[in-house]
Amino acid sequence: MTVVAGVAGWPILQSLSPLIQTAWIEAAGLDAVYGFHGPEDEAGFEALVARGRSGGLRGLNVTAPYKGLALTLADEASQTARASGSANLLVFEGGRAWAHSTDGAGLMAALAEQAPDFDPRGADVVVLGAGGAARAAVAVLVSSGARVGVLNRTRSRADALAADLGARAVDIGALDTATLLINALSVPPKVDLSRLPAGATVMDMAYRPLKTPFLAQAGARGLTGVDGLAMLIGQARPSFEALFGRPPPEIDVRGLAVRALEARG
Repeated sequence: MTVVAGVAGWPILQSLSPLIQTAWIEAAGLDAVYGFHGPEDEAGFEALVARGRSGGLRGLNVTAPYKGLALTLADEASQTARASGSANLLVFEGGRAWAHSTDGAGLMAALAEQAPDFDPRGADVVVLGAGGAARAAVAVLVSSGARVGVLNRTRSRADALAADLGARAVDIGALDTATLLINALSVPPKVDLSRLPAGATVMDMAYRPLKTPFLAQAGARGLTGVDGLAMLIGQARPSFEALFGRPPPEIDVRGLAVRALEARG
């Protein structure tokens, strides 16, 4: 029986997840399909989850704006999802929905790939933003032993996130000692990277364009850059295993994704 899965969010057609997951499906020779599911509102997303519970879907990756709702609708949730306050993966089994967050795993995989010298244990890290993406980053970095500061325009949101996860709210002066700066904002940040120490690492969760202005600024300073595509692929790997019951094949999905981004302009 064909396993049916996909990615849900709105807008959704820009997502690279179907390209990546389908490449792995084909390389593994699985009887499975992975496509776009783009409900335009919360009612549509709730109907999609109901379809999953009824056996019509094996699972869903979830992106904005439904990650928080995905956690709320789930019957069970992993500790990672609860700490992140959102879920980017729903797996359906026996009429129940299980929620998980693989965003933190994706972030750590991206750092290991593109900034292999970075050690989170005892590192001073600053995360820009206080939304769901920032929350996932803070949760995994705190659990990895980093000292994490949350820098957000609305200080009260930074205070709340920090209090929940064992981090601290900071001001721009925290950049002076940060060995890792992560952009988890939905808009390009306006931050003076000249404050960062030499040898610092800069990560941008965005990947359109692949080399964002934020990463270009870091490169101009000679800082190590980590792109959002590495994080996307990193979170997709455990998602594939959860959905299809086996690790993804070792093929060059990054090359496929880069070419797709170039074709889209």
